[in-house]
Amino acid sequence: YGPRKNGLIKQFLKDVNWGDVDFLIIDTPPGTSDEHLSVVTYLKEAGIDGAVIITTPQDASIVDVRKEINFCKKTGIPILGVVENMSGFVCPKCSTTTHIFKATSGGGEVLAKECDVPFLGRVPLDPRLMQACESGQSIADYAPDSPAVGALSGIVDKLVTTLVPHFNQANGDLAD
Repeated sequence: YGPRKNGLIKQFLKDVNWGDVDFLIIDTPPGTSDEHLSVVTYLKEAGIDGAVIITTPQDASIVDVRKEINFCKKTGIPILGVVENMSGFVCPKCSTTTHIFKATSGGGEVLAKECDVPFLGRVPLDPRLMQACESGQSIADYAPDSPAVGALSGIVDKLVTTLVPHFNQANGDLAD
C-alpha cells in the first residue's frame, strides 16, 4: 500500500488547486513513515511555515512525539509549537478537572522545554468537544462555556502572533 498512499499524498498536495489558503492542516499519525517523508517533500516545495506537534500527557505519547520533533528538525520543518491534548477531564456538570492520563515525566510542556520549542497550551478532555465535532459544529458555538474553547483560543492566538508577522513580511506589508 505504500506506493498508493504516497501517490495519493502527491495528488492531494500537488494536483489540487487550493486557491488562497491561509492554513492547511494535515493530521498525521505518530511515527516517521514514508508517508511523512512524502508530506514533508511536497510541503517544503510549497514553502511550509511549520508544524504544530500534538501529544498527550502520558510517556508513551511523549516518546513518539519526541521522535516526530527530531524528524521535523532533521528535515528542516520549523516547529511552531507543542500542544498537549487530553490534558485532564473537565466534568461538564461540576467543572472539576481529573487527570486521567497522568504526566509522569512532565507531559507536553516539559517535552517542549527539553526540545527547545514553544509550548502552545493544553486542551482538556471535554465530552462536549467530541459531540461538537461529531455533529460538525464549532465547539465555540456548541458549548461556549467549555474550558476547551478557552484553551483552543489561547493556542490559536499564540499561533497567529507567531505567523502574522511572517505573512506580513512575505507579502511585503509593513502593517502589524
